[in-house]
Amino acid sequence: MGRLYTPNRSVLRRSVFLLVGPLLWSQHASGQFIGGPLDCQKTCVCASSIISCSKGNLTNPPTPLPKYTSVLDLSFNSISRLRAEWTPIVLSRLHTLLLSHNGLFFLSSEAFAHVTRLRYLDLSSNRLRQLDEYMFEPLENLEVLLLYKNSISQIDRSAAFSGLVNLQKLYLSHNLISRFPLELVKDRSRIETLTLLDVSSNRIKALTFHELQALPAWIKNGLYFHNNPLPCSCDLFNVVARWHLKDLSSVVDFKDEHTCILAGQPKRKVVTLELDKAYLNCSEVKIMDREAYLEQFVVLDCDTKQRDMVKTWTLPGNIPMSPANKSAIILPDGNLQLGPLKEDDSGVYTCHATADTLNQTLCFTLVVFNSTTNANSENLKTAYTTLIACLISIVMVFVYLYLTPCRCACCPSQDPEKDDPLGSLHSSTVSDTQNYQETESEKGNEGGRDFAYDTKDPLEQNGRLNPKGEEEWKGANKKRKASISSVSSDTPMMV
Repeated sequence: MGRLYTPNRSVLRRSVFLLVGPLLWSQHASGQFIGGPLDCQKTCVCASSIISCSKGNLTNPPTPLPKYTSVLDLSFNSISRLRAEWTPIVLSRLHTLLLSHNGLFFLSSEAFAHVTRLRYLDLSSNRLRQLDEYMFEPLENLEVLLLYKNSISQIDRSAAFSGLVNLQKLYLSHNLISRFPLELVKDRSRIETLTLLDVSSNRIKALTFHELQALPAWIKNGLYFHNNPLPCSCDLFNVVARWHLKDLSSVVDFKDEHTCILAGQPKRKVVTLELDKAYLNCSEVKIMDREAYLEQFVVLDCDTKQRDMVKTWTLPGNIPMSPANKSAIILPDGNLQLGPLKEDDSGVYTCHATADTLNQTLCFTLVVFNSTTNANSENLKTAYTTLIACLISIVMVFVYLYLTPCRCACCPSQDPEKDDPLGSLHSSTVSDTQNYQETESEKGNEGGRDFAYDTKDPLEQNGRLNPKGEEEWKGANKKRKASISSVSSDTPMMV
């Protein structure tokens, strides 16, 4: 009968290590990403539904967290990665999550799948480099997102903030962004509820000024773009100066930080609002009054610094609006429509806008000219007609001067013997010899080419008395006859 093999103690230990070791290692490795249990005595402070683990030397969020957690503060730790499994359970009451100052450089696309009720998310002062598409899509209730002081250089234009339908404030300052994200505030593509967008202190070098000016005041009031390397221009000055005149917080609160780069050697940073004084000589910006004509319709836009304010209007002479005034109508958006205008509609119109936290008064001066646009159109047509007539006259003069038939002896196609200086309209009109008539006596004296004045009074010349007398006049007459053709051909005809 064979002997039964019994392993010794060392062999048993080795076998147990080979079987249990990988399991222990996997648990240790997974612990690096899941985090330890919540310790409300040493690393965290737990006060009702608020859990603060700030400055707790954590590399991962504690787990599991209580389901009733509403505020979770994990700031000033060493959480460099936020994975999808950082909270395995749904935290339906969590509305505030603080993750600033962690050196965070990785965010899982499913990091917020179990915290969809968040309203305030702080990811500032980390090392995030880019925002991937649909990263924040589950956070449809988010209102405030802090991303300042990161290394963000790229933002997906169409989907980086997809799903944030209730976002009100977005902080992107102190990053490496080089393109202004206009699509976030522009019509049709903007976030409807967004009232504050901070892209200050980035690397933006260009702005679309006409699109910025077209934005409503309640958006421009919270649009911060100061401290960017924008080149100095009068277009930039015009935007900043107009926003300053309208008392918009985005310019008034940071007036000295709205700077631009002035070209030259070396380049200089100057205050934008000083461009009209010492640098580019930009024209002064003024809030212009409205001008209109009789029978027109105009709309006075009560462009307030806050959205959805209650607006009321007073007419010139501080007269309140009344249904009896058929020419003034308050539109559904609070703007005032006037028309058809009459001459006595000129004056100052005042919009009073009120809200829970703001009262604002806007005044508009309307000037109604005592004419219609049709009358101005007729005046314009008359002006054009006069201008065209003048141009035609000038063209005709040039045609006559340079395209008239040549009547001089130098022209090879002309026979000087057949030319009759008296038959030329040119010579008969402008020459001093227009009253010549050929006589038989003078033909004999000058070889058949003499002319005589057919005047009633030999002392007259073109209706004036000849001061030199008849004898001197006849002598001068012979000299004129010799040059009659040259004088006639060189003298322009004035029509």
